[in-house]
Amino acid sequence: MKIFRLLSALLDYPNDEFLAALREMAANDARAFVIGLDEENVLSADEAGQVAEFITAMLAVEPLELQGNYVQCFDLTAEHSLHLTHHLFGEEKTRGPALIDLGEFYRDYGLKVDEKELPDYLPVMLEFVSTIELDEARVFLADVAKVLKVLADNLEKSGSDHAKLVRIIEKQGSLARLAA
Repeated sequence: MKIFRLLSALLDYPNDEFLAALREMAANDARAFVIGLDEENVLSADEAGQVAEFITAMLAVEPLELQGNYVQCFDLTAEHSLHLTHHLFGEEKTRGPALIDLGEFYRDYGLKVDEKELPDYLPVMLEFVSTIELDEARVFLADVAKVLKVLADNLEKSGSDHAKLVRIIEKQGSLARLAA
């Protein structure tokens, strides 16, 4: 599902190549871009609008400023860590087995994770989600919904626009619970 791949990219470090590609594909009509990627109608119309607004706001900021804001938000603020097991275990030794289990889970599905990233990094998780069926993706996201809620709450408290994206992802897991 391309929409989860887009959410993954929007939550990852905004490098120059990504920003140039995003500008080329979405600068003229971000909403049409988002809707075009959401072939399976994963997002509601409101959510698609929120993602489009995020992209428009993102493209209005100078890349260097955007990159600095990203580092300040995600790399220098532990409460905003995109490594989800960090919110559960901190830096305790018990985090290691959880990361190993998650990495093996991905391998069972044939996903090869970039060795530079830990498997609990939210953009990596969304890359995985983009490769499986929607119902299965929602169940997977339901398993991490409590952590996504904590992350979204923390981002909202700091006024980060990224909170909207995390809420949208959290909601996808909630939909699995409603269907169960």
